[in-house]
Amino acid sequence: MIGELDADAVVEYFRGKSILITGSTGFLGKVLVEKILRVQPDVKKLFLLIRANDVESAKQRVETEVTGRTIFHVLKEKHGNNFEDFIQEKVCPLAGDIVYENLGVDKAKLTELSKEIDIIVNGAATTNFYERYDVAFDTNVMGAKHICEFAKRCEKLKMLLHVSTAYVAGEKEGILPEKPLLVGETMREGTHLDIEYELNLIKEIRRKLESNCSSEIAGKRTMKELGLKRAREFGWPNTYVFTKAMGEMLLGHLRGDIPLIIIRPSIITSILREPYPGWMEGIRTIDSFIVGYAKHALSVFLVDPNLIMDLVPGDMVVNAMMVAMAAHSEEQAQHTFHVTSSLRNPVPYAVLAESAHRYFLLNPPCHGKNGEPVRMSRMRFFRSLPRFRAYMAIKFRLPLEILRLLSIAGCGAFSRRYDELSRKYRYVMHIAELYAPYTLFRGCFDDMNTERLRVVMANKQNDMSRGYGFGFDPQSIDWDDYFFRVHIPGVVKYLLS
Repeated sequence: MIGELDADAVVEYFRGKSILITGSTGFLGKVLVEKILRVQPDVKKLFLLIRANDVESAKQRVETEVTGRTIFHVLKEKHGNNFEDFIQEKVCPLAGDIVYENLGVDKAKLTELSKEIDIIVNGAATTNFYERYDVAFDTNVMGAKHICEFAKRCEKLKMLLHVSTAYVAGEKEGILPEKPLLVGETMREGTHLDIEYELNLIKEIRRKLESNCSSEIAGKRTMKELGLKRAREFGWPNTYVFTKAMGEMLLGHLRGDIPLIIIRPSIITSILREPYPGWMEGIRTIDSFIVGYAKHALSVFLVDPNLIMDLVPGDMVVNAMMVAMAAHSEEQAQHTFHVTSSLRNPVPYAVLAESAHRYFLLNPPCHGKNGEPVRMSRMRFFRSLPRFRAYMAIKFRLPLEILRLLSIAGCGAFSRRYDELSRKYRYVMHIAELYAPYTLFRGCFDDMNTERLRVVMANKQNDMSRGYGFGFDPQSIDWDDYFFRVHIPGVVKYLLS
């Protein structure tokens, strides 16, 4: 690691660099692309690998899904009428996909890239917790392998940065260290993970589905169930974190002497400071709770309000990524960083619940037939899945069954009401069971490596005198203020409006 850094040194690091970025159409990818272009207009080129059939389609996706989004408005104002020319000069869309060898890019173009790329940022992933096993494996495992293979071909590569997740730790409790995952390692004692076997298992199941002429729906269900079964067999709660863990293992095993950084954020939330506080895209873990509460679709939730939730704003994650690249460039080593908050600035779920209740009391999201605001009642919490299921069965499932029988006896007189309440019941159960591994999580992520990065920044990370900063210290966050004034208003503006 180099000595002290400041914002100027971090910005200068990206001058003249050619950077390949995957996952740029995702939330974190947009934040990264925007930040680099805004703070370092003299970056040489950002090559964005986009899932598309051809270059024109890739270019269209970048214009509509990346540079055309709200987060780029500050950059647009900065460049005015020259914005489109600036983007055309600095951003090069590439049609391809990390699921393919050679990234789905033609051989001549790939050879050209291998001579030009200085930095690779692999942020592409499927983040669906219960994705089809074959789809998640192709992207999160084989995708990491293909990126690593290309990185080895790059003649002047200074850094490969891979975005993972802190929850590759599974459901472990206590202090969870920032250590690399080794090939074969699992979260369940007495088991051994063979990644090659998992790949062959997927191929075998695919062949069986094809030979049995299974329908698309049946094949999808089979693959989803397989992923969940394999994940839980080895101690991970879902397919997403299981495949992300395997991706990390392959990168560490195959990298050779490539400088490798693994960034493990926890639950990523809306922008804290720049360019737009509260900006977000897509519903994340805590946002399902906020949206459901605002819409009166959630009156109960599976969570222990006294447990610590681990959150980190998206701009802090990107700041940590950029500082880590500048600090560890060209080091022939692997570094792993937890970009998390549970150790430095823990916040219990109760704070979010109270902030949401207070916010929606003052800003009612729903109105009655005559336009009057609908009163927001407090949500009821359950600290265990069995108690939650029992409550739901008595309070909702049993009345639903009675309503179904009445509907049958009344020739469908109550069918519309039954369907409406049944959908609400299934929604609540789905949300609760989907997020149970996180709302009942009892681990705490150590961030000693990340703290060393903050020390390298010599306490200058939060200097905003230039109009931007590189802060990623969770201790600087007042969680109640962030929820009430930034994040929840962001949910209302970007997800509910």
